[in-house]
Amino acid sequence: MDIAIDITNTVLETERLILRPWLETDADDMYEYASVPGVGEMAGWKHHENKEETTRIIKSFIASKEVLAIVYKENNKVIGSIGLHQSWANADERYKELKQKEIGYVLAKDYWGRGLVPEAVKRLIAYCFDDCGMEALTVCHFSFNQQSRRVIEKCGFTFVERKETYLEQLGVTYESLQYILLKEKA
Repeated sequence: MDIAIDITNTVLETERLILRPWLETDADDMYEYASVPGVGEMAGWKHHENKEETTRIIKSFIASKEVLAIVYKENNKVIGSIGLHQSWANADERYKELKQKEIGYVLAKDYWGRGLVPEAVKRLIAYCFDDCGMEALTVCHFSFNQQSRRVIEKCGFTFVERKETYLEQLGVTYESLQYILLKEKA
C-alpha cells in the first residue's frame, strides 16, 4: 500500500554524499547532468533541452516532496537525484498490503562507476525502514541498464519479474526488471 512520505525537511548523509531537498538554485547543476544524452534515457525520461525545462522539473520535485538532490561533498555539487515514488508492487496481490515505496535514482555521467548510487540507496533504505515505518521497498531497471542492475544487486533487492513498460516521454516500450526488498530481509 502506498504511504505518504514528505521529505521536505529530510537531510541524509553518507561518507561522500548529502541527500537533501531540491532548491531552485540547483538548476545549473541539474542541467549540466540532465542535458547529457543517455543519462535521463537510462531512467526513462529524455534529456533536458533547456534550463527552463530543468527549472520546471526542480519545481515539480519540490512540490512532490518525494525527491532528494544528491550532493557530492567533495565539491558541494548536485550530481543526481534519488526519490521515493509509488511502487509497482501496490498492484501486485503478493505485496499490495505492505507499506512501501519505489526508489528511483539518476546520476551525472561523470560520476558513474564510483559506487555513489549504492551508497545513496543504502542510506535511503535505512531511512525508510528505520524512520518511516516502511515494510518494503521496490526498484526496477530497464534490461539494457546494467549499471542499475549492479546497484540493485549491491543493495540486496530480490528479483521478482520482468514486465513490458511503455515510456510516454520517449515513445518506446522497454523490458523492465522489477525487484523488492522486504524489511525483514534488509
